[in-house]
Amino acid sequence: MVALSVILFPPLLIAFLLVMERVEEPLRRPASPREVDEFLDTATPAEVDTLASSGLRRALFRWRRRRRGRPTSSNPPLV
Repeated sequence: MVALSVILFPPLLIAFLLVMERVEEPLRRPASPREVDEFLDTATPAEVDTLASSGLRRALFRWRRRRRGRPTSSNPPLV
């Protein structure tokens, strides 16, 4: 059992790190000024309320999700 753990731990750790890098990439990417201007021009009242209460990152997440046509079942980032 210990040998199996020793053999499987490094590949699982690397796989986890690769997945987390894909999750973190959109969070590290700053919003462009053009994207912020477009958000302010086309945002719904709910998205503006999110901007006021939770910040730009969460408001842009909701706005991008609406523009892509995704359902609203996923949770926005908590940052």
